[in-house]
Amino acid sequence: MTQPLITQPPLPAFLATLVTETNTFAPIPTGLASFEETHWTRRDASLTDPQGMGSTARLFRELAEADGRAVIESIAAFAQPAGPTVAPVYAMLRGHILEDLRAAGPVGMVLLGLHGAMIAEGCDDCEGDIIAAVREIVGPDVPIGVELDPHCHLTQRMVSAADAVVIMKEYPHTDWDDRARELYAICSAAAAGDARPVSAMFDCRMVGFYPTTMEPMAGVVRALKAAEREAGVLSVSLAHGFPWGDHPDMGTRVLVITDGDEALAARTAERLGHTIYALRDTLLPKLASIPDAIAKAGRLEGLVVMADTADNTGGGAPGDTTHLLQGLLEADIGPAVFGAIYDPGAVRVCMEAGEGARVWLRVGGKLGMTSGDPLDVEVEVVKVVQDHQQSFSGSVSSFGPSAWVRIGRIDVVLVSVRSQVYGRDAFTGLGITLEDKRIVAVKSSEHYRADFGPIADHVIPVATPGAIQMDFVGLPYRNKRDLDFHPRVADPLGLDAA
Repeated sequence: MTQPLITQPPLPAFLATLVTETNTFAPIPTGLASFEETHWTRRDASLTDPQGMGSTARLFRELAEADGRAVIESIAAFAQPAGPTVAPVYAMLRGHILEDLRAAGPVGMVLLGLHGAMIAEGCDDCEGDIIAAVREIVGPDVPIGVELDPHCHLTQRMVSAADAVVIMKEYPHTDWDDRARELYAICSAAAAGDARPVSAMFDCRMVGFYPTTMEPMAGVVRALKAAEREAGVLSVSLAHGFPWGDHPDMGTRVLVITDGDEALAARTAERLGHTIYALRDTLLPKLASIPDAIAKAGRLEGLVVMADTADNTGGGAPGDTTHLLQGLLEADIGPAVFGAIYDPGAVRVCMEAGEGARVWLRVGGKLGMTSGDPLDVEVEVVKVVQDHQQSFSGSVSSFGPSAWVRIGRIDVVLVSVRSQVYGRDAFTGLGITLEDKRIVAVKSSEHYRADFGPIADHVIPVATPGAIQMDFVGLPYRNKRDLDFHPRVADPLGLDAA
């Protein structure tokens, strides 16, 4: 009698998520409290917060379990972007991941949700450091897959230590789940022996800021996706770079993964890199000054959405400047709404005073040189809440205790947890209506477009003072290895003459 075949289940998938983006010019260090107030759990994020900060782990878990794999989960830690992570906190987070991986025993794959621009005291390349340490534990044959934010410093150490690095293509980042599925498919094929992913990188020698909702970047994304349909190509990514992280390898890079063909990967990366390089002058950000933006908004009909681009906490800025708000008040333009200003002290005063009170308040201007001056103003406290929240791309984040105050014809949102404005519920969640407003002003560089774009008649990104300046020539880099980059140098690759 023939004995039935006994098939062994595939080895488990090991998951870990560690995300923060480091602005080395920001005045706020990233410590343990920064993770705790946003998200910090160990071994259970996909189960306890599947629609929030554990959504990445939840998707990886679903994909692995659908393949019959058990899942071993380590940390899920997120901190709002700020300055470098303090050394003991980085050592603790890294240590938890490696400790959990060693305790897991043999695993079939490792899936890491990282950012790519995390810098800690004493360590410029945190992600490369973690991936390399994971590789030492699992050995050369276990696939390691890494998903990164496009605002990453893509290093050779990351690419060499991982089997596959996949970067979100969209900014605003609306394709995290799609890229997670792409990453899992590559790692699953590698684990089964059905693919041999190899990678090549091309350095565009550019520093820039690349929203993908408009041309020409929308066309660049289409070109990346078209290249993925070519024979032998498994994945194509563009690392935008994070200009406000003074990192040796900061800059724009193309990454291509192919099935066993390193030459194809290198050719494809170079071809796409040259395509992006040819657009370098067109891609430079063009922002209106505060006076010009306000004057333009005053002439326009319909709803105008204005972006306070340089004080975006999502890029590590304090979130407490008042330059644009002061300009709107002086112009007496309204009705308008402005938010969100990070000022826990002002929120506390509003809560003590109570709804309906009129109080003098010192708003903003508290965290550092880039915060500018505070605004001393009498406000009406319209509403206070203990835990104001907003949503973005299926996840929910907290502003903490928050207050809606009214200054003249402008409704202002004050918050106790630093976060950029992602969507309309940053205002409507407090009861603020948008349909009757002439101006909606948000502290965000680009993510706001996903939810505010559909309701805006006009969008005006504003060149405000703050910690995220778009003057890439003037940023005081000390650690960046190569300073011959565009726009500091007109043609750093020397391709124009050719």
